[in-house]
Amino acid sequence: MITRRTLLKTTAAAYAAGFAMPALAGSARIKVGYVTPQSGPLSAFAEADKYMVARFLDSAKALGLDVEVIVKDSQSNPNRAAEVAKELISRDEVNLILVASTPETTNPVCAIAESEEVPVISSVAPWQPWFIGQQGNPADPASWQEFDYAYHFFWGLEDNVSVFLNMWKSLDTNKQVGALWPNDGDGNAWASDVGMPPAAKTAGYNLTDPGRYQNLTDDFSAQINAFKQSGCDIVTGIPIPPDFTTFWTQSAQQGFKPRIVSIAKALLFPESVAALGDLGHNLTAEIYWSPAFPYKSSLTGESAAELADGFSKSAKRQWTQPVGFTHALFELAADVLKRASDPTDSEALVEAISGTNLDTVVGNIRWGKDNVPPFARKNVAKTPLVGGQWRRKSDGTFDLVIVENANAPEIPLGGTLELLG
Repeated sequence: MITRRTLLKTTAAAYAAGFAMPALAGSARIKVGYVTPQSGPLSAFAEADKYMVARFLDSAKALGLDVEVIVKDSQSNPNRAAEVAKELISRDEVNLILVASTPETTNPVCAIAESEEVPVISSVAPWQPWFIGQQGNPADPASWQEFDYAYHFFWGLEDNVSVFLNMWKSLDTNKQVGALWPNDGDGNAWASDVGMPPAAKTAGYNLTDPGRYQNLTDDFSAQINAFKQSGCDIVTGIPIPPDFTTFWTQSAQQGFKPRIVSIAKALLFPESVAALGDLGHNLTAEIYWSPAFPYKSSLTGESAAELADGFSKSAKRQWTQPVGFTHALFELAADVLKRASDPTDSEALVEAISGTNLDTVVGNIRWGKDNVPPFARKNVAKTPLVGGQWRRKSDGTFDLVIVENANAPEIPLGGTLELLG
């Protein structure tokens, strides 16, 4: 296949045969593409985009970098994500792509960038559905291959599963767990042999799995009845925000009252929890970033708390977890562009990305660490994860309190886990 990169190399070689080529590094404007779900059911992940892009451009200018950021909306649709990735490469001719938020956005963009030999840095998707989901045969580990241009930083399913199990074992339950897994990249990964089932079984928990459901389902009666029949004290899953709102509201209406609910993805956002009113109190979720994290920005020097406060004042709304990772993506971009021998050259950018060792507002990011399996180590860097519980305050707003930190003890606890009700 003739890629854009191959064509450019061939054209450059032909030109160089007859003419002296001038050096481009240091004079050409650097183009960075940025793709997130700014509309559709995943749009909450992108609420910090405008603020963070502006902050990055200010910082880049101060660093002497001539950078343009071209922002694209995946519309929460994997087909649209692939389309805008192609636009960034063929029409906008970007040098580097940044992409974030769920496999439905990250995977299509990274697949296009990899095939076209354009460097891409990805985040805010567990590394298994990101890495395995892009393989030609996800069911055959022997066939899995490393990527040459795609790099990812985030935690893995093993970290989220561990956080949830650590929370559950701290309380008295019957160890019956209802699983709410959608038919998407995240849901299928969580339900697989690299997800929750084997770890839960080893820890002595029994899973009730009614099967995959389609996103934006409006009736969860089948799942609720299955959980009631199994006497589930615990519910877990990874639905999108509107689906969990539907499920949890219908659970209350149908008299299903588990003792612990630990939901990934859907409970990341204060608006999603606030919409539940009293039903949101003491729901639990993963925390991959909060103002309590003890890290600082390499780009601005701000602490996690200062970054969250700056966003809240600018946006006039409560901080959300993607704030930290959106900022970290641009921290990495600035670091890579500064270190690359030629920030307009794909090979130079890949060399700089692979050599990253950066302390960011979400923790240290370095590819090649031994906390990632060898097959994914080149392309995946892990970040810390803890457990949190939403607490409703007297004014009706919610705080996300860190209640579990066994895997990242440097992140301080803010409270003790409580049962629902």
